[in-house]
Amino acid sequence: MADTTMWTGSDQYLCDPELAQAFHMSRVLGMPLLIEGEPGTGKTELPLQYAKGLNLDTFVYPVGSKSNVEAFVAKFDHVKYLRDSQIEVLNAQREEKGMDTKLSTSGRSTEKLDDYVNLGPAAQAYSTPNSVLLIDEIDKAPREFPNDLLYALSHRKFVLPESGKVIEVSETDMPAIVITSNREQELPTAFKGRCIYHYISFPEPETMKEIILKHYPKADNDIIDTSINIFYQLRNFGLERAPSTRELLNWLKYMKQYAKDEAIEKIKGLDGVGALVKTQADLDRVKRQSLGGAADKDNSPPYLGGYGNNY
Repeated sequence: MADTTMWTGSDQYLCDPELAQAFHMSRVLGMPLLIEGEPGTGKTELPLQYAKGLNLDTFVYPVGSKSNVEAFVAKFDHVKYLRDSQIEVLNAQREEKGMDTKLSTSGRSTEKLDDYVNLGPAAQAYSTPNSVLLIDEIDKAPREFPNDLLYALSHRKFVLPESGKVIEVSETDMPAIVITSNREQELPTAFKGRCIYHYISFPEPETMKEIILKHYPKADNDIIDTSINIFYQLRNFGLERAPSTRELLNWLKYMKQYAKDEAIEKIKGLDGVGALVKTQADLDRVKRQSLGGAADKDNSPPYLGGYGNNY
């Protein structure tokens, strides 16, 4: 039976109450949880950290522009089937000639079509009670991909190609399914109707500090406060691509190599800003602004506009 206890996060993952409730609801009802939000807000980490904390089998399907249900569910290996068919013919001919040696098909038989079905992450998850299935960035998929999943999500079963074998799971044994989307395109209404929905709002500075401490519990408060200050200035600076939580964590990871005072100076000087700013236009704009508003006499961070120096 699938785990339906309320999961509120882990040492490595801060799960706010609304997200925890949505995730709990999806597991109790045996429905997928669709999470939308900005990149880097922890959508993908939710199922991974949940599975890690409870030591559950995890199956991941990273969605791309060429994703299809066949790769997601199961694929019949026609090449291997044809090769084994030829081997069986050759072995029959050898036997007629009185030859004892046979060519090997590694235990496969062309009479058993399931031997040639390669299970994808969906079929594996449905076959593994109390597992976790992550469908990551479904908004990158062709339009037909989420539509093709409607039957499986509604009836909780897949029909394997060629063999016709059915993999079915009950509501109580349904794997914990998390589907993430960065909203690059709108998902079909019917598909969203089969899911529990949650939007992860970008964390406020106080929550961001909690997230940082989850990852770096020994981090110095002054370093955290200085980095958060500049981070939110950048996010409110009107950049083409605002920096995300993941990028702030990477920036702080880079700063760990320096002693406290040096790290603070480097943060104030936007050293390593390429960890946060990801386009040339944004980088040029930040450099121009920071040069024009460099740290003043009290050594405060350069003012970038839009957020202020106190969060």
